[in-house]
Amino acid sequence: MTQTTPSATTSADPAADASTTPTEPPWANDTVEFANTASAPASWYSSDWRPFRNVIVCRMVPGSEDKVGPVFAYYDRTTRPQDLGVVGRILLSYEGLYLHVIERKQDPEISGQRRGLPAFQIISEVIAPYVTPYASYWQNPSHSVAKHFYSWVPEGPVSPDREMTVIIQRMVPGSEEDIARVFAESDAGGLPTETGVTGRWLYSMEDVFVHILEQDRVKAAAVRENHESMRPAFAKVMADLAPYVSPYNPETWQSPRDSVARVFHRWTAPDWQPGDPEPVLAEEETPSSWT
Repeated sequence: MTQTTPSATTSADPAADASTTPTEPPWANDTVEFANTASAPASWYSSDWRPFRNVIVCRMVPGSEDKVGPVFAYYDRTTRPQDLGVVGRILLSYEGLYLHVIERKQDPEISGQRRGLPAFQIISEVIAPYVTPYASYWQNPSHSVAKHFYSWVPEGPVSPDREMTVIIQRMVPGSEEDIARVFAESDAGGLPTETGVTGRWLYSMEDVFVHILEQDRVKAAAVRENHESMRPAFAKVMADLAPYVSPYNPETWQSPRDSVARVFHRWTAPDWQPGDPEPVLAEEETPSSWT
């Protein structure tokens, strides 16, 4: 199927809609910092609360993180996404891919909060030269939202000191059920506890497999330091996944660390924590499909 290419004023990212760009962008002198993991405020980890996440998958011009990240950083600082249910945002890049993780207070199907922020109209025009659709069936921004097909969190309390890693691999299209089965079998055993896994969420976009992994920070560091000694523990999972999952780019892949996407923008609402009351929005603020 032919892929639709967006115009200069339309972004593939559904968190943005077209409008007019300022002649002197206030983010022009901002820079980006890269990281392999993302963290969240301690208040998020004081209970078993987890945000509801949408994952957007697009293509991105390699090396354009400094064109995209500062735009979101500026508007996350100067607007209030949290008033519309968005309490966190993570932008990542990986081998020409753009990943946008939107963290919400709860599922929009429950909250009804779907309104798009006016600032994102400007964002769309700015990032459009760098961010374009991935899906072959792309016709509108909603087609950039990855399919969530599996999640797991352990029963009982977990460490409040946690971090999140986003792993990108190639998958056989349509193999979500098989991949979910492999992880469900593994998560039912002791391996997650041994490796400090405190949550797992799996998404797909055609042949792109997105694995959001939340871990106890201390145990995760130990696993990275002693990955070779942990290889036997991972052997069965890797073997069971082999028919369905492979490195996204075999030419550059040498170890599991090469599957980790790089964070280039991280924002969390500075004045919100789980349990805070919802703000009262003005009547003219009518809902729209994406935030």
